[in-house]
Amino acid sequence: MRKGDLGVDLGTATFLVYQKGKGMVIYEPSYVAVSRKSGKIIAIGNEAKEMKGKTPKDIVALKPMKDGVIAEYTVIEEVIRSFIKRTKSGLSFFKPNMVIGVPTKITNVEHRAVVEAAINAGASKVYVVHEPIAAAIGANVDVVRPQGSMIIDVGGGTTDIAVISLGGVVIGESLRFAGDAMDDAIVKYVRKRFQLSIGTSTAEEVKIKIGKAHPDVEDYEMEVKGRDVMTGLPKKIVLNSTEVLEALDEILKMLIIGVRNVLEKTPPELASDIMSEGIYLVGGGSKLRGLDKLITQETGLQTISVSEPEYCVALGTGKLLDDEQLLMTVASAYGV
Repeated sequence: MRKGDLGVDLGTATFLVYQKGKGMVIYEPSYVAVSRKSGKIIAIGNEAKEMKGKTPKDIVALKPMKDGVIAEYTVIEEVIRSFIKRTKSGLSFFKPNMVIGVPTKITNVEHRAVVEAAINAGASKVYVVHEPIAAAIGANVDVVRPQGSMIIDVGGGTTDIAVISLGGVVIGESLRFAGDAMDDAIVKYVRKRFQLSIGTSTAEEVKIKIGKAHPDVEDYEMEVKGRDVMTGLPKKIVLNSTEVLEALDEILKMLIIGVRNVLEKTPPELASDIMSEGIYLVGGGSKLRGLDKLITQETGLQTISVSEPEYCVALGTGKLLDDEQLLMTVASAYGV
């Protein structure tokens, strides 16, 4: 692969871009501000997220990725085009190759949409790799050995659970809920219990600062401001970690069911490998305090939390840019 080629994680929560020769060059929220009148993109990333809930009627701040797949095709094409433009040197006409991570259970239509968006945006060749494989590579797991490795990738829109061996996904499941669903659950809980209306950005802050997935994890408190549902006036409450755990209860139960389903379908020889090695927990959503402890408690298997889990998929695509043989083993290629 060539210097300047790109590894891309089109996350539901975050856009990450790794450039060969430079490393991680883009790490921004997956928000885009679009003009309703012209359809033109006004802002991408941090600037667009800051506009959420504060825009006039003719501007909308949206997430072009939903449940790990493209929800707004024309918007995501412009986003990829902006990645290429931002990473180019001067007036270069260089068309980069791209390695893009996708969820395990992506449909053929969704798969094609990713490839076409990248090609139309200016990519020369597109390599598509399943996100759990990219995440495993980013977490320094040897994915081509004849041994089973289990990855749980908790992202923004999807939770990908996969058993990997010999460079492929043997058993995989994509659950259409993850970090964003946790935020929504906190919004609903606070509204129902405290009659307080808060936004998803506030809920995300609550999750990050005081959220937990296991009762034995330390409790914290946080002041939360919003609008009183009854009076419509500003109001504030104090929320604690145990209440956040209660809000997340159903989502955590569904996650554990998904993990158990994959383990039950895993061939005995690979299950033995996983029992010896443990489960790798990656993705930004995996930073919820005590999630590793909950998975270990419910499966009886060691759960390994990697450092900087939110970067794993993007780092994996970056490593594939540096290892063409591994890229050909784990990815599908499109383009000229």
